[in-house]
Amino acid sequence: MSVRLTRTGRWSEPKAITKGLSGVIFVGQSFSSRLLKPLAGIGALLVLASCSYLPPIDEPPKVPASDSELMLKQMKFVDVPGWTAADHSLILPAFLKSCEALSKKPLDADMGPDQRMGKISDWVDICADAKKIRPGNKVEVNFFFQSRFVPYLASNNQNTTGLFTGYYEPELEGRWGPEGKFTTPIYSRPNDLISANLGDYRDEFKGKQIAGRVQGNRLIPYNTRAEINNGAIKGRGLEILWVNDPVTLFFLHVQGSGRVRMADGSTVRVGYAGRNGRPYTSIGKELVKTGVMPLKDVTAPAIMDWLRANPEDGRRLMNKNESFVFFRVVDGDGPLGAQGVPLTPGRSMAVDRKFIPYGVPIWLNTTDPLDEKLPLRRLMVAQDTGSAIKGPVRGDVFWGFGAEAAERAGVMKSRGQYYLILPANRVFNPDT
Repeated sequence: MSVRLTRTGRWSEPKAITKGLSGVIFVGQSFSSRLLKPLAGIGALLVLASCSYLPPIDEPPKVPASDSELMLKQMKFVDVPGWTAADHSLILPAFLKSCEALSKKPLDADMGPDQRMGKISDWVDICADAKKIRPGNKVEVNFFFQSRFVPYLASNNQNTTGLFTGYYEPELEGRWGPEGKFTTPIYSRPNDLISANLGDYRDEFKGKQIAGRVQGNRLIPYNTRAEINNGAIKGRGLEILWVNDPVTLFFLHVQGSGRVRMADGSTVRVGYAGRNGRPYTSIGKELVKTGVMPLKDVTAPAIMDWLRANPEDGRRLMNKNESFVFFRVVDGDGPLGAQGVPLTPGRSMAVDRKFIPYGVPIWLNTTDPLDEKLPLRRLMVAQDTGSAIKGPVRGDVFWGFGAEAAERAGVMKSRGQYYLILPANRVFNPDT
């Protein structure tokens, strides 16, 4: 589940945000570095761009989220667009990171909420074989995937077309204490924030969580973004550091993680530590709904420009997104996704955990965010999530850090398909 000013993100929850948060901006993730799921996710923004380089697909009416169902059609690798020409060795480092996380789980545990994904035990032997592959050996990696896995075309009911957005790791300016313009805090997770996995109570709620705080003997909703921004948790020692731009911070929430550059030139990386459990609202959609921007103009940079040009209205708009993300200082070679592993640029994807478990390889078939005439076809790994990432065929691509990553994440809203790459020993009747 990085600023996705980048989506950490998406812009995913903030993808998210995350989003990551993961989350996205999807507008949803953030522009600084999910994981703030939507940049992060911004790719997540609103709609699907037409894609002439994908197979012609009749687009059925949108399926309500409550009626969404992951359907899988067994395929052959030779029939997966672009598979045979690709160098799958590029995915091995990311896949092994997920294997490490899976190795810490009980062998008899379900891989995810969908029993078709198998048990952890179905994956550990595969992971053991993956560790034996020589790094960069294209032939060995390709043989590994084609001998140990089977591809399944995913669909939401009968609709194989979904939305794919992007997020990245944003960068902010910060200080260890409030000074000058650095008056906006990044908060750590409050100790009274309680999260509950509803799947622990009922099978039908697998993949769903709630969060809140205890009042008396009741669990009540946690403070909203507006309440927190107005001081609801001020003075409790939760401030990690202070930044000078509430707009970029908002997108950090969308992305789920990011980098903060300090006065001495050092960099502090912050990652997703939790969220308040309030619903995520896309401010991009709000701008369209209120007539401020036409849909075609809604991009992360355009949203940021508008928020800065209209500070009071911008503050009210940002507060419409009640979801609020808490952070922690993290070490390592990259932002952490919701699976708890460092994200790999261009190879980590944020997904809806209600349908897709972490660690599953996914073949993405969509278009390049910078040139829709170019196909984007590659093997990725589900390693993150975001509050804006909803549905059986929905993904948020982590693009990494820097100007190019931010550009790709900020404009990505591509139509496409994906194929779940599942263990061959789990071959099943897709109609069951």
